Amino acid sequence: MSVELELLLSFLLLIVSFFFIFFFITGSSKSEKSISAHLPKSYPLIGSSFAIKANFDRRIQWTSDILQNIPSATFVLHRPMGHRQIFTGNPTNVQHILKTNFHHYQKGSFTRHTLFDFLGNGIFNADGDTWKFQRQVASHEFSNRSLRKFVETVVNTELSQRLIPILSIAAANKTVLDLQDILQRFAFDNICKIAFGYDPAYLLPSLTPAQFAEAFEESTRIISARLNRPFPIIWKIKKLFRVGSEKRLQKSMSEVRNFAMNIVKEKKEELKQNSSLESVDLLSRFLSSGISDETFVTDVVISFILAGRDTTSAALTWFFWLISKNQHVETEILKEIQEKSNVAIFEEVKDMVYTHASLCETMRLYPPVPVDTKIAVSDDVLPDGTWVKKGTRVTYHPYAMGG
Repeated sequence: MSVELELLLSFLLLIVSFFFIFFFITGSSKSEKSISAHLPKSYPLIGSSFAIKANFDRRIQWTSDILQNIPSATFVLHRPMGHRQIFTGNPTNVQHILKTNFHHYQKGSFTRHTLFDFLGNGIFNADGDTWKFQRQVASHEFSNRSLRKFVETVVNTELSQRLIPILSIAAANKTVLDLQDILQRFAFDNICKIAFGYDPAYLLPSLTPAQFAEAFEESTRIISARLNRPFPIIWKIKKLFRVGSEKRLQKSMSEVRNFAMNIVKEKKEELKQNSSLESVDLLSRFLSSGISDETFVTDVVISFILAGRDTTSAALTWFFWLISKNQHVETEILKEIQEKSNVAIFEEVKDMVYTHASLCETMRLYPPVPVDTKIAVSDDVLPDGTWVKKGTRVTYHPYAMGG
């Protein structure tokens, strides 16, 4: 082969290589630009504070939009003072966090300290052996036998004597009701009965306020706001000087804890007088397990009330809202109810396949817990390659995953 031909081939190879490199770089650049266009801008020291503040009232939808518009469904939110928070809607990452590498992702000191005034050492603010113990005892309460008795007694009474009459009267008089408020009251009564064996009678026809329920609602609202504050130092200063929302929190939490503690004491006395007492409530189960620390038992019960009230009422509110927008689904549910109406209550509920699927679809689109956060207790790498430093807040996003 001549020297000229070799030079020509080398030149052509160089041109082809150049174009390959050019298109590769250009393609990567466009992809990176497309991704960065959806990510919040970050600045030295303050991170993405401007974007966080601008989207504070729609933060769940905002972070969901970001996750749904980037291929990895994972991004890092830069908070003030160099703190990183990882958001993910990637199913493989979520499985890694909640199952495969579960022990490396816990509530952590940040969450525990933030929520301690409200939840104490309850199951939703505990890790390790404390969490395992509460889960084990509670799992017995939600066994098939206990759950059946609960449905047949507590829920059926609440439905037939309170919820249905209220809705029937409103329908007859064409009265407008706040369905979310009604369902919160319904869920609150139910969960207090299964948690304490106590009836707060929050869902009465008069719909009057109940001191314990109102104090619980106030505590929940303020403690949740703590978690979402971009600068935690603010609530800590307010707590130190007992001003503003932190002053209200101390008052409402004092009411909740005093009320709950009195119920715990009464239940202990009741069990002491009748050790063979048959009860379906969670409080009796924990006290019968040998725990004598009343503060700890109170923490446990408050956690379960929080879980049962908010999740149930949120799911039911979205369920009825979606039914109102989809008449064909309503028709199918009513048809299924009529077909199963001659079956025993518990069996009837188990066999309602279409209704069950409708509820599941509701919770896929509008999960009662739209986001949840863990803290990495050691350095880790998520399956998609995202590096996680020890102490980093890692938030998985069920709402974004169901969209």
